[in-house]
Amino acid sequence: MEKKILTKKIMAAIACGAFAVLGAGNMVEAAAAQEMSVAPAETINAKNLSEKWDKVFPEDSRADHHKVTFHNRYGITLVADLYAPKNMKKGDKLPALAVAGPYGAVKEQVSGRYAQEMAARGFLTIAFDPSFTGESAGAPRNTTSPDINTEDFSAAVDFLANHENVDADKIGIIGICGWGGFALNAAAMDTRIKATVTSTMYDMSRNIANGYFDNDKDEATIKAERKAAKEKINEQRTADYKNGTYQMTGGVPTEVTEDMPQFVKDYHDFYQTKLGYHPHSFGSTTGATLSSLPDFMTMPLLMRSDEIDSAVLMIHGEKAHSRYYSEDAFKKLTGSNKELLIVPGAVHTDLYYKMDVIPFDKIETFFRDNLK
Repeated sequence: MEKKILTKKIMAAIACGAFAVLGAGNMVEAAAAQEMSVAPAETINAKNLSEKWDKVFPEDSRADHHKVTFHNRYGITLVADLYAPKNMKKGDKLPALAVAGPYGAVKEQVSGRYAQEMAARGFLTIAFDPSFTGESAGAPRNTTSPDINTEDFSAAVDFLANHENVDADKIGIIGICGWGGFALNAAAMDTRIKATVTSTMYDMSRNIANGYFDNDKDEATIKAERKAAKEKINEQRTADYKNGTYQMTGGVPTEVTEDMPQFVKDYHDFYQTKLGYHPHSFGSTTGATLSSLPDFMTMPLLMRSDEIDSAVLMIHGEKAHSRYYSEDAFKKLTGSNKELLIVPGAVHTDLYYKMDVIPFDKIETFFRDNLK
C-alpha cells in the first residue's frame, strides 16, 4: 500500500519525538522501513562510560557531573548523569530530583538541561536514560512501556534515597513531555516522591490510543480505528518474531513539507538539527518499536492520578498544541497543593531548551517549598 500523506484527517501520533502514524489500515504502512535485530541486553559498568561532555547544551560551571548507574525492579541497568552543586561538601544532605523526558529523547538533550540547572541552584539531580534507550540497558532497543517507564522513575528514587549526599525525605521528580505522564503515574504510586513537576506534558496513553485532539471524532469511530490499528500491529508482531527483527515506527521527519502541522516542524527543528539532534535519541533516529504502542492504547497512565496526595506543579506553553493534555490532567488532580502554570506565548518545544522561557525560578521555589 502507498503511505498516506500526513494530514489532519490521519490519526496521528507524533509523540514528543516518536513519529508514528496511527490509523485504520495504515499503521504498518507508515512505519519506518528500518528494522532492529533482536540482541541480548548489554552489561554496563559505570567505570567504562565516557565522561566526555556529549550534550546538546553547554556545560555549566556552577555544577559538577559524572555518570552513575542503577537498576530497576526488572533488573535493567539504567545510566544517568548525576549533577551536583559545585560547592557541595562531603556529608551534605541535599534535596534531590530525578529528571526524564521527553518521549524519544535521551539525557543529553532535554532532561540533562533541567537537571544541570537545578543542580546549579542547590539540588542533587540525576537525568537518566529510560530502559531500552540511550546508554541504558535492555533489549530490544527503543522499546517503551507504560509500566516499565513508570518503574524507571521509582528506580531513580531507589538510587537517590540511598545516595550519601541525599536527604531521603526530600526527593522530587521532573517529567518532561511524554515523561510528564509517567511522572504523574509514578507520583500516584510511589509515596517517597514528595513533589512532582511536569513540563509540556503529554498523556501518551491518550495520544497513542486516540490521536491528537482525539481526532475530532466520536468515540465509536476512534474505537474502530484503534482496533484496526491493533490488528495491523499484531500482524507485524508475527512477522517480527519470524524474522528476528523489530519494526520501528520511525523518528521525527528528517524533512518538512508545507502541509505539515507547525508542531511537527517544531519537532523537526529540535530533533533533526544541531539544536537537539543526538544519535542515541530514537526521536532523532528510528522511533520506538512498533509493538510498543498497543500497551499505551489499553493501559491509561493517568487512571489513578486523582490519588496523588503530594505537591504537583504542571507547566505548559500557552500556544502549545499539547496544552490540553496538561489542562485535562490538572482537572483530575485533587487536593489544595496543585498548580497549573501556563507560560505566555510558548509552544511545546520552547520548554525543551529555551532557558529564558522555562520557568526555573518557579520550579526552584516549588521544590524549596515542598521538599522540607
